[in-house]
Amino acid sequence: MNKSVLITGVAGLIGSRLADWILDNQSEYQVIGVDNLSGGYESNVDDRVIFYKVDCASKELRDIFSKYRPAYVFHFAAYAAEGLSPFIRTYNYQNNLVATANVVNECIRFEVERLVFTSSMAVYGKGNPPFDESHQPAPIDPYGVAKYACEMDIQIAGDQHGLDWCIIRPHNVYGIKQNIWDTYRNVLGIWMFQFMNNEPMTIFGDGSQKRAFSFIDDYLEPFWNAAIAPKASKEVINLGSAIEYSILEACNMLKKVIGAGEVSFKEQRHEVKNAHPTWQKSVALLGFEDKTDLRSGLEIMWKWAKEQPNRERFFWSEYELDNGLYGFWKNKTEAKSELTES
Repeated sequence: MNKSVLITGVAGLIGSRLADWILDNQSEYQVIGVDNLSGGYESNVDDRVIFYKVDCASKELRDIFSKYRPAYVFHFAAYAAEGLSPFIRTYNYQNNLVATANVVNECIRFEVERLVFTSSMAVYGKGNPPFDESHQPAPIDPYGVAKYACEMDIQIAGDQHGLDWCIIRPHNVYGIKQNIWDTYRNVLGIWMFQFMNNEPMTIFGDGSQKRAFSFIDDYLEPFWNAAIAPKASKEVINLGSAIEYSILEACNMLKKVIGAGEVSFKEQRHEVKNAHPTWQKSVALLGFEDKTDLRSGLEIMWKWAKEQPNRERFFWSEYELDNGLYGFWKNKTEAKSELTES
């Protein structure tokens, strides 16, 4: 019988594309996919994946581990919305921290060979970019707090229970199969959706904040190496492009790819001003190559986005906390509520 790998968040960008890569390049492994479809789409999942619509925090996860006993687990399931997380605190911790604790339990129980966990650049907080793995994390939002807590819990499991792990801190990943219908995350996808729906491309603040963007296809083999390479064992590794762009520069580049587009500037959010990583460790341990420049990646993603169905855009119908909520999000939710009631 083939060995199994389990991917949580398999209907999202990273999970679905890694599943594709493993199926095409590591045929001796069967891929088991888990996703609650809260932020991904089943249509993203290859038919060869053995798919379960299951929440990672549920008891059903144990049955899946018991049946397939995966050699490697890639835990990608998360709701990655830093700016929104202060207004959905309990959901943030349930979806990220509690779910990860459940995954860790089953990895220990069924003696998984290695757990690969996607953390986030959000753990660094304001810091002093380029963010290096040796820097002390100091997150400034509940999402970053949740991800850092998950990192610490996984490392404790390694020390106490012998769980092998590799923690990856990816940065602004984009590409084919990204959720472009989510209002709160994936800025490049948000802009594409806005343009296709005759809306201006929104920027919070003046757009001078800087980020490094990474094309998903450049991540896939490094993710696999995070699971199998002996030198990646119990390592925390940044993964992402070292080339930074201001948000305004990225938006203008997308406008050139599209050939049109207008920008609307909104109120400044509570966020890190500049965030980009060091890259040397990912090259040395995972064989990462930053092959796809932003212009080329945007051209590929835009071609794909134009072919997608006109899905309904996701808005939270009710936030846990409205205090200090940014007007743009609040107004959109109120407008949707009025349409529903009428």
